[in-house]
Amino acid sequence: MDPDLTEDEDIARIVRETRVIAVVGLSPNEARPSWGVARFLQAQGYKVIPVNPGHAGKTILGEPVHASLAAIPKDAGVQMVDIFRRSDAVAGVVDEALAHLPQLQVIWTQIGVRDDAAAQKARDAGITVIQDRCPKIEFPRHI
Repeated sequence: MDPDLTEDEDIARIVRETRVIAVVGLSPNEARPSWGVARFLQAQGYKVIPVNPGHAGKTILGEPVHASLAAIPKDAGVQMVDIFRRSDAVAGVVDEALAHLPQLQVIWTQIGVRDDAAAQKARDAGITVIQDRCPKIEFPRHI
């Protein structure tokens, strides 16, 4: 099967089924891509949970900021983790997500961000992985 077609089907399912998204590396700076993507997701009706240790305890886009994925309450229902970090940070984020987010279904890395070993680890745990793509670009094709 064509990998791009399979990934498109995965994205369409993510758009339909996901409601709660933790955004790792979400910046309070409106000029940053992470802020724009998170704002877009909120506007589409998704609950965004900001994760940024430098801003923990504050709010971004009206939501309380958590220092880490582990700091998010288990009952928050995080289904997707959108990663705005360098590729070398992805493995740690994936490990933390797998250990602390019981409803996790999707790991998503932004354009230019990829870690194939971490992606395979997540896939082996039954998680859908989308790498090197942006939900603000991909979601509208399936909404």
